[in-house]
Amino acid sequence: MLRTDVANVYGTPLPKMLFSEVIDQPVEQAVRLDAACVVVNLLSLPDQPEVYRQCVRNINGLKHVCDLASMPLMVEPLVMQDNARGGYMVDGDLDKIVPLVRQAVELGADIIKADPCADVGQYHRVIEIAQGVPVLVRGGGKVSDEEILTRTSELMVQGARGIVYGRNVIHHRKPAEMTRALMAIVHDGASVADALALVA
Repeated sequence: MLRTDVANVYGTPLPKMLFSEVIDQPVEQAVRLDAACVVVNLLSLPDQPEVYRQCVRNINGLKHVCDLASMPLMVEPLVMQDNARGGYMVDGDLDKIVPLVRQAVELGADIIKADPCADVGQYHRVIEIAQGVPVLVRGGGKVSDEEILTRTSELMVQGARGIVYGRNVIHHRKPAEMTRALMAIVHDGASVADALALVA
């Protein structure tokens, strides 16, 4: 997977002018690197409509080139909280996530990489609005083993097609074991108890 865009919305303090810009010839780079897909943001930041507009332009520009190269386009719709604490943080409000996922589908996403929500039991709403486009769930913040495995199991039952986790794997005390546990849930339908046993 090749990240195609660069944004300056995560730092503290934030710069006066925010942007999201696509790298040069991203699809050609992805083909040369034998990437399975390219990924681009669809950012929704409070009081920053121009960043959202840039993201829509980025997606529109990539979609046609991706289709010509038969390169799947993954869109990452991210709803962010106000940056009062310094730097934007993910907003788990499902009523904000769902419309952004719908827009990603309408813009031509082949795959959606979406945030989890505060009420995991309602995540089926994201799956349904994606209208058959595979949804991969982002990991969110670092949590306990039981919590991440339980959440993953619940998301898979609701129709998520996979996960895209970072900190909960690479910062784990046993990253190889956590990877096996998550794979057991995602690919084999393992129970949370059986997955936890792989991490112990």
